[in-house]
Amino acid sequence: MNFIKNNWKGILVCLCIAVPSWFLGNAFPIIGGAVIAIIAGMIITMFIKDKSSLEAGIKFTSKKILQWAVVLLGFGLNLSVILQTGKQSLPIILSTIAVSLIIAFVLCKIMHIPNKISTLVGVGSSICGGSAVAATAPVIEADDEEVAQAISVIFFFNVLAAIFFPTFGKLLGFSTVTGEAFGMFAGTAINDTSSVTAAASTWDTMWGLGSSTLDTAVTVKLTRTLAIIPITLALAFMRALREKKGENHKKVSLKQIFPMFILYFVAASVITTIAVSLGVSSSVFSPIKTLSKFFIVLAMSAIGLNTDIVKLIKTGGKPIFMGFCCWVGITAVSLTMQHLLGIW
Repeated sequence: MNFIKNNWKGILVCLCIAVPSWFLGNAFPIIGGAVIAIIAGMIITMFIKDKSSLEAGIKFTSKKILQWAVVLLGFGLNLSVILQTGKQSLPIILSTIAVSLIIAFVLCKIMHIPNKISTLVGVGSSICGGSAVAATAPVIEADDEEVAQAISVIFFFNVLAAIFFPTFGKLLGFSTVTGEAFGMFAGTAINDTSSVTAAASTWDTMWGLGSSTLDTAVTVKLTRTLAIIPITLALAFMRALREKKGENHKKVSLKQIFPMFILYFVAASVITTIAVSLGVSSSVFSPIKTLSKFFIVLAMSAIGLNTDIVKLIKTGGKPIFMGFCCWVGITAVSLTMQHLLGIW
């Protein structure tokens, strides 16, 4: 009862933002409900004079609901199918992830960009946009403004990619007979699922390819998503080492700071894989995947409510430049690797 008493107001406000954002995101998939929710939250919070009664519910939504969303995302991953169909794309995926993380690390040091924002932008750009940010933020203890900034940067380049990549692919001379080359390109060079599907669907429509490009792009994209697991685990171990070497020399238990929700995420993926191998239709897990996406929108509404938009704009120049460099690096490496592998 105390939980409901302390949190219901904040959760209700988040729901009031998330529900219309969800429907608008379905109507405009290039933008997506998560981005709409975070922007709406940032605008609405400017008109709320006293948030004291809402803070507990907003904090619960931005932290716990976000973790639940990541766990439920695991039910959308059939590890065996993704590993089998994603073998060809694996060298490209590993190369693009490595380049993005290296660029983020170097720019973090050169431009003195905060470590947590750099990590979120680097991981979000290289893996799967908002989902990667959602999984990484609790592990590195990023605050809501840092999450909002990373999401905003990634969203900006997502939209550009979804709009311009089909035309760019035509100029590059990708095959218009099959969707393999452009699907591989979209799946490795665009980070968020909504923009990957938007660009791939546009290419299918342009050349009458049915859903061949979309199938390839989504498979590659899901293979990239698996990288969330080792990267978040590595970040957890790195955080533990930093805490142990800290100036205060306090004892730190890895068990205390380890992101247990990541293990639940892996367990959900294993459950899906076993169930599908036993003949259960993957469509059974569709409602869970849908719920996970809604939870991300719900969490983003809370993050928006906790974000100072004025401060975000003032401090956004460097992270945007970092996002641009990651985006260009990923695109260049994706094209180079496809050419070397004979895909394009």
